[in-house]
Amino acid sequence: MAEKMVDKVTRLMKNPQNIRNIAICAHIDHGKTTFSDNLLAGAGMMSKEDAGKALKLDFHADEQERGITIDTAAVSMVHSLKGNEYLINLLDTPGHVDFGGDVTRAMRAADGAIVLVDAVESIMPQTETVLRQALRELVKPVLFINKVDRLIKELQLTPEQMQERFIKIITSVNRLIMDIAPKGYGEKWQVNVQNGSVCFGSAFHNWALSIPYMQSKKITFKDIIEAYNTDNYKSLSDRAPLHEVVLNMVVDHLPSPKIAQPYRIPKIWHGDIESEDGKSLVASDSNGPLYFIITKIVIDPQAGEISAGRLFSGTMKKGIDVYLNRLKQNTKVQQVFIYNGAKREIVDNVPSGNFIGVAGVKAYAGETITLQPAETPFEQITHIFEPVITKAIEAKKPSDLPKLIEVLRMVGKEDPTVKIEINEETGEHLMHGMGELHLEVIENRIKTEKGVEVQTSNPIVVYRESITKPSQEAMGKTPNKHNLFFFRVDPLEDSIYEAIKKGEISEGRIKKKDLELRDKLVECGMESKDALKVKAIYKGNILMDMTRGQVHLGEVLELILDMFEDVMSQGPLAREPCFKVKVMLTDMKLHEDAIHRGPAQVYPAVREGIRGAMMTSRPILFEPYQILRIEAPSDFLGEISKLISNKRGQLLDAQQEGVLSIIKAKLPVGEMFGWSSDLRSATGGRGSSSLIDQMFEKLPEELQDKIVKQIRNRKGLTEAQVGV
Repeated sequence: MAEKMVDKVTRLMKNPQNIRNIAICAHIDHGKTTFSDNLLAGAGMMSKEDAGKALKLDFHADEQERGITIDTAAVSMVHSLKGNEYLINLLDTPGHVDFGGDVTRAMRAADGAIVLVDAVESIMPQTETVLRQALRELVKPVLFINKVDRLIKELQLTPEQMQERFIKIITSVNRLIMDIAPKGYGEKWQVNVQNGSVCFGSAFHNWALSIPYMQSKKITFKDIIEAYNTDNYKSLSDRAPLHEVVLNMVVDHLPSPKIAQPYRIPKIWHGDIESEDGKSLVASDSNGPLYFIITKIVIDPQAGEISAGRLFSGTMKKGIDVYLNRLKQNTKVQQVFIYNGAKREIVDNVPSGNFIGVAGVKAYAGETITLQPAETPFEQITHIFEPVITKAIEAKKPSDLPKLIEVLRMVGKEDPTVKIEINEETGEHLMHGMGELHLEVIENRIKTEKGVEVQTSNPIVVYRESITKPSQEAMGKTPNKHNLFFFRVDPLEDSIYEAIKKGEISEGRIKKKDLELRDKLVECGMESKDALKVKAIYKGNILMDMTRGQVHLGEVLELILDMFEDVMSQGPLAREPCFKVKVMLTDMKLHEDAIHRGPAQVYPAVREGIRGAMMTSRPILFEPYQILRIEAPSDFLGEISKLISNKRGQLLDAQQEGVLSIIKAKLPVGEMFGWSSDLRSATGGRGSSSLIDQMFEKLPEELQDKIVKQIRNRKGLTEAQVGV
């Protein structure tokens, strides 16, 4: 009797040398999900007729309706090459920039990535973003150039012109890898046609080619063009099946956990590599201590919360007691799953190096699960773009309120890039998201999948607060008048802020002397002795302890850090998040008796001290800007530039490619509501735009007071409450 797929997968999971954990990533509409469907069909998991139409990995109704991938989907399949069987754990990720957070989290679980590029459109802004996300997590890329059929049928290129176009795409991808990859990997990870780390083909027609495959099967470009010219292209999927060519490339060029973990672990886990935990993580040892990181949470109506992620060390067994390091609590694993598209198969245990799901654990994406409390959990997963748009949401029926709060908490878990803020005091519920589409999808899912009728406000922009000059010293006094805290604040140097943003300096609280961090800060221009005084880095702000000879500092430091984070999340001007602020604790006078310096005393004093110092350093608001790439026929260039200037935007660049104009523009998010419909009406429905980058810039002076007042009114803040 033929071996069942689940038994095959279970057998192969035990051999980490033959496992490949990979993600597929690309710009929106470049054909990722059709591509993954064909890989599944090739692995015998769905019928070939359905491939590309069934969209097996888009299993939410709204994904099929909109024709875009919103959630990362996982599947395990088996591939044979040269008499060996390999287990391929595949993640299909979204391409729309609003769901980029899903790509970042998938990269933590993968060791390799297939970067998909459309042969006609070539490199697009989101291709660059997903490549940046992959390389930041030290995930090795290979390249698949899709939609080659369009070059033959629509553009009618000759073999020579096709090769020229391929060379151009490959050169651009290699240049990006060179620019973005961490030191030492740019040269090593270049993709190359000759060695087979580049494939080209058509996911829609289910064929692919690489130079090694063409040589072994004696197929040439001319054969491909001939097949299309004689309408015989269906035969290509038998001569050069997509799954075979692509999975051969994956096996040959992407690393197994045994090869990838030695260089990936030091990047994503900052513990001692020489410790027992460190050695086990580097070796992907299934007999070592358990280390499992959650990258995705799916709420299943029957099974409840399923936490999917990557097992980096140890063996996950059902029924074991585990510890959640970020939530600091114990829990039990009730079931362990392996993936099979939308289906999950229950298994008893899984060794390290695999992508799995567990049930019974109530946690968040980014959580590190171990058996005992770990000294160092995995580095937090940081997203490239931050949420810049907010909507207030409320239940239509007051009786649905408890259900709505429950649903919002679930939504926040399923998609960590949506920040959910539930204010128990004012009863206001806020959803912060990446863009209008992002929030629209979440709202739609709350109504259809979670069954709660809700109404939402118009979108609100999230601003940032910062300071413009060094402050005076400010004092915070505890309510019992027994303790004093003195603070100064300075604007944070650009070089340090950029390094934090790029992930070169990792965020978090600094427990012990961190010489690596000191060297990084010195490299960015900080004095060596000052660099050792940094106690916390939080959302692009830092706290430094400049005090001397404080005996009780250790007892109150955690409390000071709590309030530093609190003020940085809600600044003094309008309770918006702060960035680029350097807070210095300059002195403190503490009561001898610990009972007089508990949280109830220290919290208000520290908050008052930091906010007081910031109010003397001319605080201002920064607004979010997005850089967009706009494509439209050249006749509409005038209309588009008018639209951009009406929205306080700047036209950065305009180039002509054939009949198309490609425009780069910078627009304030506050003016961008309804942007896609405005662009459509300005271009007769023929314009499209995609996000390249996002940043914060100073809000013009003449708008500062007006916007601050608007935010305060919206939040119900009185003059007395602000700045304290």
